[in-house]
Amino acid sequence: MPRPSLPPSVGVLRDAVRAALDGGPAVVPLPRTTASPVPTGTALVVRTSGSTGTPREVALPAAALRASASATHERLGGPGRWVLTLPPTHVAGLQVVVRSVLAGTPLTAARPDARFTPDGLADLLEPALDAAGDDPVYVSLVPTQVHRLLAAAQDGAPRGLAALARCAAVLLGGAASPPALLARAADAGVRVVTTYGMSETAGGCVYDGAPLRDVRVRLAPADLSGPRAGSHGPGPDRSGEVGVVELGGPTLAAGYLGDDAATAAAFRTDPDGSRWFRTSDLGRLAPDGTLQVLGRADDVVVTGGVNVAPAPVEALVGELLGGEACVVGVPDPEWGQALVAVVALPAASGDGPPLAPVGGAALARVRSETATRLGAPSAPRRVYAAAALPLRGPGKVDRSGVVALVREHEAHA
Repeated sequence: MPRPSLPPSVGVLRDAVRAALDGGPAVVPLPRTTASPVPTGTALVVRTSGSTGTPREVALPAAALRASASATHERLGGPGRWVLTLPPTHVAGLQVVVRSVLAGTPLTAARPDARFTPDGLADLLEPALDAAGDDPVYVSLVPTQVHRLLAAAQDGAPRGLAALARCAAVLLGGAASPPALLARAADAGVRVVTTYGMSETAGGCVYDGAPLRDVRVRLAPADLSGPRAGSHGPGPDRSGEVGVVELGGPTLAAGYLGDDAATAAAFRTDPDGSRWFRTSDLGRLAPDGTLQVLGRADDVVVTGGVNVAPAPVEALVGELLGGEACVVGVPDPEWGQALVAVVALPAASGDGPPLAPVGGAALARVRSETATRLGAPSAPRRVYAAAALPLRGPGKVDRSGVVALVREHEAHA
C-alpha cells in the first residue's frame, strides 16, 4: 500500500512549526482574538478549550515545547514516527507535529477536514507502520475514537483496531479514560498511555499518572463545602486527600495573551522562584505518588447537600452500560440538583428523539452498583441513552450541552 502523501496544509504547518522552534515567527493556527503582542520566544499561540468560559490565547515558548517533546520521547522509549489524527489547531494535534519535527522523522497526517473513521485510521497507520522498519510509530487519540475503534471491531470491522495494536504507543488524552475502555484496549493488544495536561502545560505532562521528567505535581486545598460522596468506594476517603491539581516545570506556558489578571491568577511563582499553574481539576495522590484526576472542580454536582464528583460515576456507568458516559446535575426541587447520566450507545442511533430513557433492570442495576461502590448519593436518578455526546473540542464532552439535552427532553416528556 503506498505511503499517503502529507496534506499540503499540514506540510505548510510543519515547516512553520520547524521555523518557530528555531526562533522564527510564532505559529498561530486560529485567527487571533486579541491584539496583544506575542512575547519573544513564543513558538505557538493556542486557544484553550473554553471550559471555564471564553477561550483564551496561550503563549507557548519554544523551550517549553522542546522540553515536552524530549520528555515524551524519553518516557515512550525513544523518538519515533508520528501519525496525526487530531485537529492541528489544538494543542494535542500541534504537539504531534512538534514531536515529529524535533525527532526528525516523517509525519503522517489525515486531511484536517477528514471525519475520523476506523477504516480511515487504518489507511493512515498501515503504510506508516510498514514503512517504519525498526522505528516505533506513535499516535495520539481521544477516548471517543478508541470507543469507535473497539465498537467497529466488535461489529466485524477490525482493521483500525488491528493497526492500532501495531503502534508502539497510543497517547490517550483530552478527556478521562474509563477503566473499562482501557481494559478492552489492553485486551486487544493496544499499548495505551493515558495523558493529562492542557494548553497551559504544552499538552500532556503527566503520563499514566506519573509526571514527565522535571514536571512537578502538587495539590492545593480544595474549597468544597459539604460532605463528599464516595466513602463507600474502593480506598479510603479521608479529609485532605482531595485537592486542586497544580503543575510546575519547564513545559508551562508564558501566560495568557491580553489577560494579565487571568495570568496572575493561574500562574503563580513561589518564593523559591518555581512557577506553578493552578488547574481547575480535583485530584488525589496515591501512596506511590501517581496522580488520580477526579474531574473539574466546577463539574462537582451538589445533590441533597452532598458533593459528587462525576468522573468516578461516569467510569462506572460506562462500564455497566458499555458506552461513553457523561454525568451532570440538572435542577431539581427536592435535591437541588438531580444526578443524571447520559451514555453514548450505538443502539441509540436512528430517527428517534436525541435521548432515550434507560429503565427497568438496566436502570436498577446502574443505581444499585453505583450506590454500593461509590455511595448512595452517586447513584444517578435517571439514565438516558444517546447516539453520541455533544463535544466542544477534540474528545471533550460539552457538559452544558448535555444538560441542555436533558432539560429539553424532560420538558417535553
